[in-house]
Amino acid sequence: MNKRILAATLVAAMSLPALALAQQITVVNFGGANANAQKKAYYEPFEKTGTKVVAVEYNGEQAKIKVMVETRKVTWDVVEVESPDAARGCDEGLFEKLDYSKIGNKADFLPAAVTECGMGVFVWSTVMAYNGDKLKDGPKTWADFWDVKKYPGKRGMRKGARYNLEFALMADGVKPGDVYKVLATKEGAERAFKKLGELKPSIQWWEAGAQPPQFLVAGDVTMTTVFNGRIDAANREGKNLKISWTGGIYDLDYWVIPKGTPNKEAALKFIAFASKPETQAEYAKNIAYGPTNNKALSKLDAKVLDNLPTSPTNSKDALQLNLKFWADQGEDLEKRFASWATN
Repeated sequence: MNKRILAATLVAAMSLPALALAQQITVVNFGGANANAQKKAYYEPFEKTGTKVVAVEYNGEQAKIKVMVETRKVTWDVVEVESPDAARGCDEGLFEKLDYSKIGNKADFLPAAVTECGMGVFVWSTVMAYNGDKLKDGPKTWADFWDVKKYPGKRGMRKGARYNLEFALMADGVKPGDVYKVLATKEGAERAFKKLGELKPSIQWWEAGAQPPQFLVAGDVTMTTVFNGRIDAANREGKNLKISWTGGIYDLDYWVIPKGTPNKEAALKFIAFASKPETQAEYAKNIAYGPTNNKALSKLDAKVLDNLPTSPTNSKDALQLNLKFWADQGEDLEKRFASWATN
């Protein structure tokens, strides 16, 4: 009798880890205000469906996912990745192919959000900004950004070719829809670098996302390029920084599922939950990144929409970062930029 009880107890104990595993998933994010917004909008509400979410922060190290997949020891179930990593990881077979019948209606989402291995989490944008306390009538176009006579002072720009070459062409009169067509030509690249050269004496470079708002508050620059979420974060702390959205360049972050996770079904359920209009609207209320589900926009008030890259007003003159272009020509252009910036 005692042996039977002992055997039953052992079987129950052995099944506990599997049971626990089935009831929790590990979701990986980039930390900071983004992680806090995800916790409120996604993790805590999803846990009410019966699955615990263990949140892990990382710095985008794709190598960690690669090791897990290759050694078949996958402990991450859903990972937030940037767009180049979403594309590259899918090509390399690091991520599961997504079954959209378990996620949602593809037609409800931005076309860029729906990819073979990655589901768009949110849209963020690189834009121009200025300090509303120091400049009452701010820039409206990239030509204004370049106009140091009308707007004297330094210009903050991220140190790199990406974004700056696109901005330079728009400042030189190229329409957003034609930027990559022009930049792909030798003459177009020359034109972009020449235009950038006009502004070079007035540029103050930045490398970390936290720097542009600091430059604006300190008065070090009159205007700057910046990630839109950084302006939102500064304004939530009482600053009066303004964004001009014309010709902003937007990009997406994606949810992916590392290949071989034992919790694939639970991971898909989480992605489906985080892709609902209601949950995406809640996320956007906590941080100014745009929903990828178009139906979320109608659930947001005007005050929130005014700060989002995906609102109809802010997105009408926006440009999507062209990943294929930068994959094909980025290395050469970045080398050229590095040489140009130091001379």
